[in-house]
Amino acid sequence: MKLVILDTLTLGEIDLEEFKEFGDVETYETTSQEDLIKRCIDADIIITCKVRFDAQALRSLPKLKLIALTSTGTDVIDLECAKALGIEVKNVAGYSTQAVAQHTFMLVLALLGNLAYYDRYCKQSHWCSSPVFTHIIEGSYEIQGKEWGIIGLGNIGKQTAKIAEAFGANISYTSISGNNSCATYPHKSLDDLLSSSDIITIHSPLTPQTYHLLNQEKLTLLKKNALLVNVGRGGIIDEYALAQRMRETNMKFGSDVLEYEPMKFNHPLLDTTLQDRIILTPHSAWAYMETRKRLMQKVYANIKDFIQSLS
Repeated sequence: MKLVILDTLTLGEIDLEEFKEFGDVETYETTSQEDLIKRCIDADIIITCKVRFDAQALRSLPKLKLIALTSTGTDVIDLECAKALGIEVKNVAGYSTQAVAQHTFMLVLALLGNLAYYDRYCKQSHWCSSPVFTHIIEGSYEIQGKEWGIIGLGNIGKQTAKIAEAFGANISYTSISGNNSCATYPHKSLDDLLSSSDIITIHSPLTPQTYHLLNQEKLTLLKKNALLVNVGRGGIIDEYALAQRMRETNMKFGSDVLEYEPMKFNHPLLDTTLQDRIILTPHSAWAYMETRKRLMQKVYANIKDFIQSLS
């Protein structure tokens, strides 16, 4: 077998040695659509996270037998065409539940505690010239007793709810797809959840139903001091409408995902007047060290199972 790994830069420092037992391994840090065919023309197995394979690309790769995704989402692959051509597509689900839930709390706690402001206050030597031992101008807030609304109660949403409950939050949720239900927590309509929650965390996938789910109209339902965190998918929030709403209120926002990634220059959330109330991370919630090891172990198992099925 010939294996081609198209975007190792998305995996960080990870050991790929064990994949050599399947055959020759060729790696690339990144792969453009222009380079895709020539790099994959002899590949039996392709490993990728975000490189897109449309119908034209798939039809141009007659040797291709398997696309092993280093992700849960399969939207970068034309699945209907792959199936028609006999190309198997294997993804990895459930590998990042703990990491993304933990990342959710990193964002929530940092925003509730005004961490960015206080850190900058100290590092810019303002504390050095303080007349008193403390500085509490901005204030911090507890989770205890807050209304915590969860959009998307899948595995990550449930893990987040479990931890938030341990902090003393009152949990409610809404399921946009209607596929997830849970007797443990009260279900609310989206409008009710948005208007009643102090903290809202998003754990939904991006679908036609959830695209710009939080648009200008829905964002006006949020409390003026609400805390909103998105660790689901970019595109669920209209980011231009969000920035405008934040200028009008004291809302705080944390996100690991944006509609277009990498982040665009002059993005509305880079507004300097909002920076004390925004924390952004570069789509890294899934990529904790243990999580990436778990991911590649499952990718390895997917390939091994596939090869064994051929014999």
